[in-house]
Amino acid sequence: MLSVDKLSAWYGAAQILFDLSFEVGRGEVVALMGRNGAGKSTTMKAIMGLIAQRQGRIIFNDDDISKCEPYQIARRGLGFTPEDRRIFSDLTVTENLDIGRQPPRQFLDGQPAPLWTPERLFKLFPNLAEMPDRPGGRMSGGEQQMLTVARTLMGNPLLVLLDEPSEGVAPLIVEQMANTIIELKKEGLSILLSEQNIHFAELVSDRVYVLEKGQIQWHGAMTELASNPDIQRRYLTV
Repeated sequence: MLSVDKLSAWYGAAQILFDLSFEVGRGEVVALMGRNGAGKSTTMKAIMGLIAQRQGRIIFNDDDISKCEPYQIARRGLGFTPEDRRIFSDLTVTENLDIGRQPPRQFLDGQPAPLWTPERLFKLFPNLAEMPDRPGGRMSGGEQQMLTVARTLMGNPLLVLLDEPSEGVAPLIVEQMANTIIELKKEGLSILLSEQNIHFAELVSDRVYVLEKGQIQWHGAMTELASNPDIQRRYLTV
């Protein structure tokens, strides 16, 4: 679903990413892991076209999106849930969901992609079902995180970039978010997950790429990383 080849990115004169190459398969959950400042969020923003200074080749669903604008990338079926959530605080839950609505999609083989409606999403996120008329600004951080994911799914994406979904939310919400990702994977959705919490990543991820100072230092199966304390100490611990 996603192939990134030699992706580099800059903020002004400072280079943040250095020739990153990785893949995400259909129905696969792949984690980008690393300490704060390793380049995880920058990688996602660069894929979405949100960083002007970038180089490299990005192929999504057999389509070269390397030079596309963010709105063009979103219309192709690539969803993005940013770390800072970006919900509309003055709009209700239902109104936030309506803003994310896009037409149904198909995979390259003609199979329909998962079709999301508010009713389906309320079953996936029961917390949101209890507050359809609540403004986004009156929700907890965990509830806002759920709303961000739900709004992204209203775009019927083929692949979702999830940036730090477990950060700053209660343990119960983290557990619910893990269950949600597992359910999305069963639907055939592909997910690229930026995460620092190895326990969370282990619950949902198939493979992992570990970043350090904007470079991939290790990659392999999630089970391999989870059972290797040396790699965890070298690249993940503070």
